[in-house]
Amino acid sequence: MTGGRGFLGRRFVDLLRQESPTEVHTFGSADYDLTKESDVVRMLADLRPDVVIHLAARVGGIGANRDNPGRFFYDNAVMGILLMEHARRAGVSKFVQVGTVCAYPKYASVPFHEEDLWDGYPEETNAPYGIAKKMLLVQAQAYRAQYGFDAIYLLPANLYGPGDNFDLASSHVIPAVIRKCVEARRTGTSEIAVWGTGAPTREFLFVDDAARGILLAAENYGKPEPVNLGTAREVSIRDLVAMISRLSGYHGEILWDSSYPDGQPRRQLDVQRARAEFGFRPEVDLEEGLRRTIAWYESAFEGDGTPSTRSRVDT
Repeated sequence: MTGGRGFLGRRFVDLLRQESPTEVHTFGSADYDLTKESDVVRMLADLRPDVVIHLAARVGGIGANRDNPGRFFYDNAVMGILLMEHARRAGVSKFVQVGTVCAYPKYASVPFHEEDLWDGYPEETNAPYGIAKKMLLVQAQAYRAQYGFDAIYLLPANLYGPGDNFDLASSHVIPAVIRKCVEARRTGTSEIAVWGTGAPTREFLFVDDAARGILLAAENYGKPEPVNLGTAREVSIRDLVAMISRLSGYHGEILWDSSYPDGQPRRQLDVQRARAEFGFRPEVDLEEGLRRTIAWYESAFEGDGTPSTRSRVDT
């Protein structure tokens, strides 16, 4: 598994080990740099996997996407292309490619159906990342058609949960707002700033649900069509921030900085295919997931955002 030491990967490994597989391999970029062909070949020769779950990605929030469009395009495209090609050559029996909701067109009809992927250009701030990931769907379908390679492609909604990235320079909206609210409450700060207008909507999937969906797909799905993984419920960023503020005990003012982009106007997935093909239904609703994530952050980080001595943090 690639990305097995990351946010989603750690949860997936924990879940997978409950199934008692013969062996689970995880590694970091210091062991194998997946943007280098020689390292990809060496990794496959060393570990000799039967199934590859490709979770590794160069990813971040709107700010990180805006600041690193070239790096996000190159690294994500090259990692996936090299890994899928050499997995095929190495005789891997199944390849699970995890894509991104950012691959959908900026103005896709809501809810997003998998057939809508090619109906327009993605939202500009994350288009390089989204297109790089969408290229891997084309590769998976082409390899299935020409080589009979069992590669599947999944499109999860925005993920969140304990263990997320809370670095304000690169985090997504939920961990960023949790950190701001908790730190403001702890320090008695009377206001926090949030990017954008609050008008866009998003769909959020708890990380444990995402891990379970990927495992179900790996075990039970084997078709060329991509599959959405989500809750089919959208929430406005404004309502999301109000919920996080309430659950974290922050009662100060929220300032909306409209000089920053909102990103895609709406996101909500149609999830019928995942239900029909491999029985996936999320178990953790947004409010409960936020409670768990806030509690984890409270125990894992000090008031200034540094890791707490009370718990080990690997983000």
